[in-house]
Amino acid sequence: MPRFHRAFLSLGLMCLATVLTAKAQDTLRFTPTVGYPTFAVREPVAYIQPNTVLISETNKGAYYEEGGGAFPGEVGPFYVEGATPNDMLVVEIIKVRPNHHLAGAQIYADFGGLATDSRLRLLNDPIPARRYEWHLDTENLTGTTELPDSKMGSITIDLEPMLGRIAVAPRGEEAFGGLWPGDFGGNMDSPDVREGTTVYLPIFHDGAYFYFGDGHAKQGEGEVNGTGLETSMDVILRIDVIKGKTIAWPRLEDANYIMVAGSARPLIDAFRLAHVELIEWMVEDYGFGKWDAYHLVGQLGEHMVANIVDPIYTVVAKFPKKYLPE
Repeated sequence: MPRFHRAFLSLGLMCLATVLTAKAQDTLRFTPTVGYPTFAVREPVAYIQPNTVLISETNKGAYYEEGGGAFPGEVGPFYVEGATPNDMLVVEIIKVRPNHHLAGAQIYADFGGLATDSRLRLLNDPIPARRYEWHLDTENLTGTTELPDSKMGSITIDLEPMLGRIAVAPRGEEAFGGLWPGDFGGNMDSPDVREGTTVYLPIFHDGAYFYFGDGHAKQGEGEVNGTGLETSMDVILRIDVIKGKTIAWPRLEDANYIMVAGSARPLIDAFRLAHVELIEWMVEDYGFGKWDAYHLVGQLGEHMVANIVDPIYTVVAKFPKKYLPE
């Protein structure tokens, strides 16, 4: 079973952020003043109504400056009025764009898909720690960094901004560190969590306690070296609730695919969780028979290994929407 820390947190805890109450509003503009290191139930930073557009940004901090520093933590939690464990949270990603000139990306001796595993002693020589600093053109959405050991010397790439972390508070009194993904969402590190994608999350507490953070200006599938191009983002999200419907794992939808994110270790379990829930989605909402859906996923399904570096891994199972009934 995955390791986790239990924290006995109450709603009476004082929050360092200003609590903003928004009654029946269409739009909430929110500037974060505190970042939390865990996903958990705690005093909300704001109360919002369903079908609210949240205009905000991820936290800024030394992690994104020259030389690096501490990670700034997550934005939230937002208490969504009327949301219950019998419902599903809907997060439509309208905008995710870098608002800073620099992104940090690092390789570590004991963290990353190809590094010596910190949980297991091996004979491998450690990878030398190194920080790459990417200079971002936020208008043209490109990033440039130096390659000190390479013949080409530097490289410029196109950016594809995303959110590494989008979550609700986990079940019960659990508190998961920011590196963890799970059924609550969390650090899924999926490049599909970007503009134009809607994320559906299960709810484990009244109010949902919604969090977001961990902006990546670009990240390859798997996040193999342990980080994306980490930077701060301007974010616009539409927060809503689907009443009377529950799901077991985070679901995603864009113009081309329905998707499910499953997180577990070993990797095959994450793969299985994602595909089982994808088939169940096809059966429940699109009228497929279970075995017909299983067959079609075998012929038409796609998948992405979103991360192989977090405490548990994430796989995103996908089915093309063009083959779904209208």
